[in-house]
Amino acid sequence: MRITDAAESYLRGLAQVRRLSPATVRAYRGDLADLAAATGDPELSTVDIEVLREWLWAATKRGDARSTIARRTAAARGFFAWALEEGHLDGDPALRLTTPKRGRHLPRVAAAPALAGLLDGLREQAAAGDPLALRDHAMLELLYGCGVRVAELCGLGLDDIDHDRRTVRVLGKGAKERVVPFGAPAAAALDAYLVRARPALSARADTAGSALFLGARGGPIGPRAVYDVVARAVGPLVGGTAGPHALRHSAATHLLDGGADLRTVQELLGHASLGTTQIYTHVSSERLAATYRLAHPRA
Repeated sequence: MRITDAAESYLRGLAQVRRLSPATVRAYRGDLADLAAATGDPELSTVDIEVLREWLWAATKRGDARSTIARRTAAARGFFAWALEEGHLDGDPALRLTTPKRGRHLPRVAAAPALAGLLDGLREQAAAGDPLALRDHAMLELLYGCGVRVAELCGLGLDDIDHDRRTVRVLGKGAKERVVPFGAPAAAALDAYLVRARPALSARADTAGSALFLGARGGPIGPRAVYDVVARAVGPLVGGTAGPHALRHSAATHLLDGGADLRTVQELLGHASLGTTQIYTHVSSERLAATYRLAHPRA
């Protein structure tokens, strides 16, 4: 069996059995396709540790980031471990493949007063009634107010918002669900968007479905469009390129600055500690909401 044929079976298992996120499956698909292209798509049994090391070394010489090489290493190790378990191999050539240490970079974080000014300005712009301005204001309020990932934001449905309790049900990595509170500014922005903007946007498409946020053509909004909105709005505040994760980092930083404990922030963001088996801390929803209201600058 060649790499490309085996990779398809492996990737189906990641998506359907292990239920990894679509983004992770896409990344691993690209990594294994690169391995097949670089090695001539050989039979699995002909691949050894030196072939894999040469593949990673070529990526290093090409200038790929250490995080990319680390992910490719993980993709190869997982793939060949699966091939051994499925009986396609007699030994695992990736067993001694080491993962390079990732470089640590401090995330870009916007100052709380600057973000407050930005969001207040977006609210004033949205007051004119432009559907996209109303949508963008609501998205940024929710990204910062809840600290959600961009994929989580794009995956939100109308039924995921509890307006009475001011909470949003989020489906995070590994299909793990959590409920996150949001504050009064986000609630007002969401109400304005749902009443004044979403109906106008949904009319631009044959079927808008139940997605909470819609694109300019009326379909569910995608991550790329959200990145563009955040880059235009938040980039100037951090002195460079900024994506939705900058708002997530800012939310976490400002919560901690406001007195929230680390475990509460971990629960809010759906984080697991690095370097350990996933450790989850239990914080009651009441305490979570109370801490959020006390700590978050836009609660």
